[in-house]
Amino acid sequence: MKLYSFDNVIFDLDGVISKTALVHAESWKIAFDEYLRLREGRDKEPFKEFTHQDYLAYVDGKPRYEGVNSFLESRSIHIAWGNPDDSPDEETVCAIGNRKNAKFSQIIGEKSIELYNSTLELVKSLADKGIKVGVASSSKNCRRILKSAGIEELFETCVDGVVSAELGLKGKPEGDIFYTAAANLGKIPAKGVVIEDASSGVRAGRNAGFGLILGLARKDNEKELFNNYADIVMKDLAYIDIDWIETWFRKIPPRLFDVWSRGCKDIPGLDVSGEKGIIINPCYFRSAKDALLGTKKLVFFLDYDGTLTPIVEKPHLAVLSEEMRGILKELSSKCVTAIVSGRGREDVENLVAIDGLFYAGSHGFDIRGKDFSLIQPQAEETIPLILEIVEYLSKAISGIDGVLIENKKFSVAVHYRLVRENNLPLIEDFVRAIVKKHPCLRLMHGKKVFEIMPAIDWNKGKAVRWIMQALKINWSDTTVVYIGDDTTDEDAFRVARARGLSILVSEGSQPSAADFRVSSPDEVKRLFKDIIKHLA
Repeated sequence: MKLYSFDNVIFDLDGVISKTALVHAESWKIAFDEYLRLREGRDKEPFKEFTHQDYLAYVDGKPRYEGVNSFLESRSIHIAWGNPDDSPDEETVCAIGNRKNAKFSQIIGEKSIELYNSTLELVKSLADKGIKVGVASSSKNCRRILKSAGIEELFETCVDGVVSAELGLKGKPEGDIFYTAAANLGKIPAKGVVIEDASSGVRAGRNAGFGLILGLARKDNEKELFNNYADIVMKDLAYIDIDWIETWFRKIPPRLFDVWSRGCKDIPGLDVSGEKGIIINPCYFRSAKDALLGTKKLVFFLDYDGTLTPIVEKPHLAVLSEEMRGILKELSSKCVTAIVSGRGREDVENLVAIDGLFYAGSHGFDIRGKDFSLIQPQAEETIPLILEIVEYLSKAISGIDGVLIENKKFSVAVHYRLVRENNLPLIEDFVRAIVKKHPCLRLMHGKKVFEIMPAIDWNKGKAVRWIMQALKINWSDTTVVYIGDDTTDEDAFRVARARGLSILVSEGSQPSAADFRVSSPDEVKRLFKDIIKHLA
């Protein structure tokens, strides 16, 4: 069977698999209009009906009670949250949500559940090719609908509102349910696709770091889907196939200085005209000049090794040049700047040695800024185990010529850049055996390095989002620029994609989630100089 660059696809239910999105919208309108009429008669508030735009903006795709609260806040209505077992006749957020659910159950009990045939055909095609498929929905009725429609067995996992409540998962637009669905399939978001019809859902897919976020504009909501960072939008899944998705995952970013002014107007192998029903987010065709030298404020997130300094044979030799340090100082005086590195935070902080920067070390597990700090709790729990592994590897493989074992507090890196090629399989066997023995760990491949790290939903992309939130920086008000050179930077590229700008540092062309590519730290330096000149 052919191996593809992606291996999992997570579908939303309502409006993607089943035609129940219209029933949800109808049920919400009945419940909200009844409540608004109540306030009109009782409190003399002018009645203003719940509209389709209200549904899309405040309710669509969100967990039930969060949707109620979101809409009421939009009308400056503040009532008690209540409890999930509140009667539909009470006046609480939960009661209104329960009233909506009662209306929904009544309507689908009276009608047969209609399905989108094009979606089912794609699901079956994916399964035939060995690609895992699952469902992730905010609805607590999800499994019931799948079962009633006779299609439950088509999906290998179902993460719905019931599962979310049991596991304490955050609702959309957080990406918890999509991440959990992929994990249940034994897969990672980086090699996955999210298919959604709601704005909150496509944003959740972006926040979870999936490789392709596909928006279904069944409600003529193309603009909203793009504004919430969908990669592509279409009216129906009949327009797309597995080969198109595979081509997307193998996209190679163009050289930044080759397309500096004109942007990338073509993606090799993909029809970008929109004539075949697939519309690619227009942000992918903007020029780097417009993005970087435009009117929006710039925020920089930068890797260290291979980005600010060249890759060297031994980690301690990667010393920041005084010229680059001076440029970084000037850049950080004009723009918020953070270093996001796989090195320990204290290590990279000492190497850069610039006050006023924000530092995220150990792939984002350890973050410190002027007024905030974070040590990822789940990662902290693995520190004793990491120390044991360092001691074990130091005895087991330290005799192999050229191997370097680095204790990074939250992870252990095994560098093999100086190791003879015939010794590499032995080293890989050792690290794989350790990860297999400890399910709380995972193995990451970097540039000439194996890294054993905590198997948790945290990475450089999550660190970027956390820093943005800590600094109260809104994505829509700024151009967030992420520059990195390694596998772990791809997590940040995917989070920044469609709402920021990402740049891969690589001598050669290679598939990447980045928007553009530069060849070396010297070209990074050149870019910084151009930006500083513009800002001046």
